[in-house]
Amino acid sequence: MLKFNSLIVSLTIGFAVIASWSSIGVRANSEGDALYALRRSLNDPDNVLQSWDPNLVNPCTWFHITCNQDNRVTRVDLGNSNLSGHLVPELGKLEHLQYLELYKNNIQGSIPEELGNLKSLISLDLYNNNLTGVLPPSLGKLKSLVFLRLNDNRLRGSIPRQLADISSLKVVDVSNNDLCGTIPTSGPFEHIPLNNFENNPRLEGPELLGLASYDTNCS
Repeated sequence: MLKFNSLIVSLTIGFAVIASWSSIGVRANSEGDALYALRRSLNDPDNVLQSWDPNLVNPCTWFHITCNQDNRVTRVDLGNSNLSGHLVPELGKLEHLQYLELYKNNIQGSIPEELGNLKSLISLDLYNNNLTGVLPPSLGKLKSLVFLRLNDNRLRGSIPRQLADISSLKVVDVSNNDLCGTIPTSGPFEHIPLNNFENNPRLEGPELLGLASYDTNCS
């Protein structure tokens, strides 16, 4: 009877470990799928994404990816990698991502509004690309964001006022774009230097609260 009970205990522990591994595998596969969607949307002439193999269970083994102790993706670092193509909405599934570094490439198209789902994001660095479209108001949901660097692109439209509600925000640089309207002055924008907004020909000065709408004739 004692041996039988020991066998039951061993089997129970074994199944628990397998279930735990399976759970980690499902999460890793979900994040791997999101990252592989990004790889498929990018042109990679220097093969910096060669290790991004969808047949590997865990994307934490891929180059340019950093994970935490729970095998959740926390950093994507592809700055200055000679990449072109587009960003993908699947990036919004990387719920533990803290750093998205895609600066100094030739990435085109718009910023997916799904990036607003990255609740752990600390740094969003998309500067020196060829991005177009507007700044998604959904970025205002990034309550952990500290660094927002989108300078040297071709972004248009107004600066979403939702960004002024991010109390953690320390650095905002949207210079050298085609933004319009006025510059926010509340919340973290109170301390952002004006030269971080320069070279936007249609962007007017700091907004004067209580006066005309900041985004009049701005698109």
